[in-house]
Amino acid sequence: MLATTVIPQLLYTPTLQADQPTRPNIILIMADDMGFECVGANGGASYNTPTLDQLAADGMRFENCYSQPICTPSRVQIMSGIYNSRNYVEFGLLDPSIYTFGNLLQDNGYRTCIVGKWQLGGGFEGPNHFGFDEYCLWQVTRRPNRYPNPGLEIDHEEKDFKEGQYGPDIVSDYACDFIRRQVSEDERFFVYYPMILPHWPFEPTPDSEEWDPTARVDDASETGAPKKSQKFFSDMVTYADKMVGKIVATLDELDVRDETLILFTGDNGTYESIVSQLRGKDWRGGKSYMTDHGTHVPLIVNWPGRIQPGRVNTDLIDFSDFLPTLADVTESPVPESVAVDGQSFWPQLQGEVGNPRSWVYCWYFRNGVPTKGGKKHSAGESARAHEYRLYRNGGFFNTLEDDEERSPLPMKSLSAEQKSIRKKLAEVIELNTREGFYESGGETKAKRLSGN
Repeated sequence: MLATTVIPQLLYTPTLQADQPTRPNIILIMADDMGFECVGANGGASYNTPTLDQLAADGMRFENCYSQPICTPSRVQIMSGIYNSRNYVEFGLLDPSIYTFGNLLQDNGYRTCIVGKWQLGGGFEGPNHFGFDEYCLWQVTRRPNRYPNPGLEIDHEEKDFKEGQYGPDIVSDYACDFIRRQVSEDERFFVYYPMILPHWPFEPTPDSEEWDPTARVDDASETGAPKKSQKFFSDMVTYADKMVGKIVATLDELDVRDETLILFTGDNGTYESIVSQLRGKDWRGGKSYMTDHGTHVPLIVNWPGRIQPGRVNTDLIDFSDFLPTLADVTESPVPESVAVDGQSFWPQLQGEVGNPRSWVYCWYFRNGVPTKGGKKHSAGESARAHEYRLYRNGGFFNTLEDDEERSPLPMKSLSAEQKSIRKKLAEVIELNTREGFYESGGETKAKRLSGN
């Protein structure tokens, strides 16, 4: 992460209209493979994101939100509020026993809908089981093409589109229609929109000059799809911003904008073939790495009249924090049987100091089993404070000065303060490690966190 100026958090008393509900509609949007550097409001200079920039200007932007390194781990954590070390099974699967924020809001009177990317198993019943009344999704029962002429699953039915339609348009249209129907029935609603964009294949959007409405007709897979087009990735980021704009415009049209809390984030860092400009520096995507390049994601929160415009918050935010935050915002009690790891950042959204966390934690094993070798930091555990990250293997880095983590700090050169921070982060990792996980994987406990 790049160094930033800390902006003090001032108390803010929202201007609440007499007829404004205390329980808002909720829209949570999560882009796919779109890191912190992709948003102009964050200091990104490579992409056009006017909708997100305006949401940030009119709401609160967070400097330090951290996800998991790839999609399924992030989706499991954000939906459950629980660290992956406690509930992750394998890539592409959400454990059927998990209680999600969809279940929570559905149980507390919200009409719920999910659109975009699923990739969590469970067949046609999966989205319903996890608390969503309606859905329009890609990759529920199969993995066809997702962009031009896509294959989708819509409320228990596989549907193939072959007349030049674009997947992101279809799912966002469904979300807008759902919103209109709930407003007409005076229902509180929750829309979870894990976007399809801008994940590879990096291909033209309908706004690109190269758009071909006949592309990929009858394409049942994405084998060989391009992963290295900087131009089309840029087009796709702009189109993702356009889809957010479509949602906002629908709220304005229906006159429920002031009744609706919007949250925007990303599931992990950008694909590593993509190099962007962030605050005057080249920033290579780091998807699948536990570094900031793989886990530092945007977070913008907007609710007119309730969240003060133009605020920048520097508190650490963990993906486990979203469920308890939504519970607080909507006054929805979390069942006692659900042992949530996260903590609510609703106080910060109201302009209060709240109870900021001093660390975020990452347990990342793509297929749920101990993994050795492979890419740098491709599997393992880490804990991060504001300036430092410690890995379970002992690697300790100053992430502000060394965001790519090329130079671990030797134990013998640490200051007293650095030793204290390292000790605390080691305790965090030890506390959250899955019991017995490594004993079956050949790694001895004596090697943990030793720094040797």
